Amino acid sequence: MKLRRLDASAPLFAGIVALLAIMIVAPMGWLAVASFSDKQGRATLENFVTLFTDPSFVDPLITTLIIAVSVSVICCLIAAPLGWLVSRTDMPLSRTVRTLVMASLVTPPFVGAVAWEMLAAPNSGLLNQLWRVITGASADESLFDIYTIEGLIFALACYTFPYVFILVANALDRMPGELEDASSMLGAGTWATARRITVPLALPTLLAGALVAFLQALNLFGSPAILAIPAGFHTLTTKIWSLFSFPPKTELAAASALPLLLLTVALLRLQAVMLGRRGYAVLGGKYGAPRVIRLGAWRWVAAGVALFVLAMPLFLPYAALLNTAFSRVSSQIVGPGNITLHNVRFTFWELSSTMPALWNTLLLAVGAATLGGALSLVIAYIVARKAMPGHRVLAFLATSPLAIPGIVLGVGLFLAYTHPPLKLYGTLWILLIAFITIELPAAYQQFGSAFHSVHPELEEAGRMLGATRLRTLGNIVAPLLASASVATWCFIFVGVIRELSAAVILFTSETKTVSVLIFDLKESGDVGAIAVLSLAMILITIVVIIAANRLAGPRVTVRVAS
Repeated sequence: MKLRRLDASAPLFAGIVALLAIMIVAPMGWLAVASFSDKQGRATLENFVTLFTDPSFVDPLITTLIIAVSVSVICCLIAAPLGWLVSRTDMPLSRTVRTLVMASLVTPPFVGAVAWEMLAAPNSGLLNQLWRVITGASADESLFDIYTIEGLIFALACYTFPYVFILVANALDRMPGELEDASSMLGAGTWATARRITVPLALPTLLAGALVAFLQALNLFGSPAILAIPAGFHTLTTKIWSLFSFPPKTELAAASALPLLLLTVALLRLQAVMLGRRGYAVLGGKYGAPRVIRLGAWRWVAAGVALFVLAMPLFLPYAALLNTAFSRVSSQIVGPGNITLHNVRFTFWELSSTMPALWNTLLLAVGAATLGGALSLVIAYIVARKAMPGHRVLAFLATSPLAIPGIVLGVGLFLAYTHPPLKLYGTLWILLIAFITIELPAAYQQFGSAFHSVHPELEEAGRMLGATRLRTLGNIVAPLLASASVATWCFIFVGVIRELSAAVILFTSETKTVSVLIFDLKESGDVGAIAVLSLAMILITIVVIIAANRLAGPRVTVRVAS
């Protein structure tokens, strides 16, 4: 009599549920408990009273809302016309502009803020120096001041509008041309058709993009920390971070993080509702291509305006980083007389914290990409094939980190794992958990979409031949999803390289990453090393994306997200 083959699927699936509880449920539970507790652990509402009455907390909250609303409006005003020009007109270089907008997402927002600091600092900023040379203004006069709330709004908008652009451009690309043709046949002109047909149909997507921009500005930590703190004001995320200075006020940090979490959840739900509302419905399988609007003599003017807009997140910041990295004096334009490799040598050979930070970053990126990719693959398989009872709960847990801002997750993990029985603070494990959790929703969604291309009959054939679910997943499904697996791996890898919000709460002197090291160097003023490390981070990101797209063939496209 043959022994029945052991099926390890059920224990594996149960272990995944337990792991998600460690990653998500426990930190958020501790966050909620701590927010309603005092230093002695007694239940209290005093933390929230302080949060909404103390000016040192109220002012950052109001400032954050002002910044988020302003960034949202500016992004829509920039991204909507740019998306329309690229998608619906005969503007030259439209493909180049679209590619450059996507390329701007490679730059981490906090690196962009550092670059704009080099460009627009009142005294040493390169643009201000150029303005003084041209106009003969005195040394104490400046054209730009990045250390203002307006400067912070500008820097955030530079690296947020691409998300709105992508949504709007994709919506315009999919819009049926027959609707606009019918308007023209009834006598409406080009601009009347755009006002009455195109804009109303794209409006739900534009509003959803506005919410994306609002959430980005609401939850980012790096750019406000680099620009707002020197300017003498806080946002909500920088205020939460400041509460961890000695002595740490973890109960106030938790209370400050909870409203940020609830607001993010509400706005994500509103965004889903907006994206779910279709402004039009296509009856039938095919529809005409969108109408192309002729700009005539304005074609090249439009292209020039588009390239000018892209100079803000791309051309000027990269020029500033390259200038600072290879100039003897960071505030001077690099030239034959002052070009140097000193900053490169200092960063990689003399700065003792560089190599440990690089090693930690690469180790965490590879570990998170490998473990997170495998975890998201198994979860997507369970949900897509309804492989176990409660798969909907599993889907909810896998997507729920989307609503958790990075700094909020960092606070939750700090509260959950700084004491027994699972004391992880001070190790790379707590950072690994944070990074996998942050990247899990996007990785799960990528695999979930990929599973639609794998017919269940292939797996059923394997099961009929005696294979367990786990073996079927490894031998049949995984090879068919090779392209999606490579793309997801690289997506997580790139995300970990860029992550700062959670890492800045959870790092110690032994577990610094490159992003944290850049933030630390900002405090010490080593701008040359900051420029070199920032360029190295961007270079690693670009190399990984190119390698992924070539390794797995033309079907793979790796995109960077926030």
